Amino acid sequence: MCEYCGCQSLASIDELTREHDEVVRLISHLRPAHEDGDVGRMARVARRIATVLGPHTRVEEHGLFPALAGDFPEQIAVLEAEHRRVEAVLAEAADGVTPSDPAWPERLIETMAMLRDHILKEQDGVFPAALANLGTEEWEAVEAVRAEAGSTLSRPTA
Repeated sequence: MCEYCGCQSLASIDELTREHDEVVRLISHLRPAHEDGDVGRMARVARRIATVLGPHTRVEEHGLFPALAGDFPEQIAVLEAEHRRVEAVLAEAADGVTPSDPAWPERLIETMAMLRDHILKEQDGVFPAALANLGTEEWEAVEAVRAEAGSTLSRPTA
C-alpha cells in the first residue's frame, strides 16, 4: 500500500503492512463468492482472514496501540472498536461453520468494506504516528508482542 513516510523500513510496521496486504487480497475473493451465492466459500475466506488477523490484532492492541493511546486516545478507541466488529462477524464462520443466518453474507461484505477503510486509517495515520512518536523501548515492546503472537505469513527472503 503506502511507502511515503518510511515507516515500512521498521520490521514491525513492514510485517503489519504485509498482513494488511494479505487481508485486502483475501477480501477481494469475497465479492465473487457473494455474487455466486456461495456462502460456504465466503465462510472459508472469512476463516482465512481471521487467521491472518489473529496475531496481527494482538500486535496492534498489545504492542502498538498502548504506546500511542496516551497521545491519541479517541482514535485508538475507534480502531479497537472496529477490531471487535470485524472479529464478531468473522467469528460467525469459525470452526468450519457456514453461517446459516441469511443476513451474514451481506454483513460480512459490509464489515470487510469497513475493514478496508480501517486498514487505510492505520497505514496513513497510526503507522506514521508510531514512526514519529515511539522510542526504542516502545518498539522493543511491539517486537516482543510479535515474537509471542507470531505471524501466519512467511518472512520475505533477502
